[in-house]
Amino acid sequence: MAEPKLTVTKDAVVTVDYTLTLEDGEVVESTQGGMPLRFLAGNGEILPVLEDALMSLSVGDELNIVIDPQDGYGEYDEEAFEEVPLDSFPANETLEPGMPVGVEDSSGEVFEAYVSEVRADTVVLDFNHPLAGETLHFKVKVIDARPATAEELAHGHVHDEDGHHHH
Repeated sequence: MAEPKLTVTKDAVVTVDYTLTLEDGEVVESTQGGMPLRFLAGNGEILPVLEDALMSLSVGDELNIVIDPQDGYGEYDEEAFEEVPLDSFPANETLEPGMPVGVEDSSGEVFEAYVSEVRADTVVLDFNHPLAGETLHFKVKVIDARPATAEELAHGHVHDEDGHHHH
């Protein structure tokens, strides 16, 4: 009897190779020649639309999916910029456009923003995700799927192969 094909199901640890390109063909991320992406399915680690599309695929399957901005990283918000004093950053930090910075709001929640422009005394931060407003073209190949261990489920993420966690 043939072995059942491993499929992607909720709480499976799934390994995929993927390439993300934009409308103009620019490759934003790719696992080619690098580490494949491993994630715990159904736990919100990757874009929900992408995750839904992967569900029920089997190992060896390939998927090409186009994700609209509203299902990806949101529409680009022209208003999502803020100018902050340069001296609110550590003095020894070299700020470069495109650099991610963590910004804490009054309630202590941390947002990721990106340096848009460095001026004389201020820095303009862009709170849009770098891929906001972009239509995402994912090409995904499922390499492996296995049931998650009880420990992984308890933690809600994949553990390293060697099982060592440093606290």
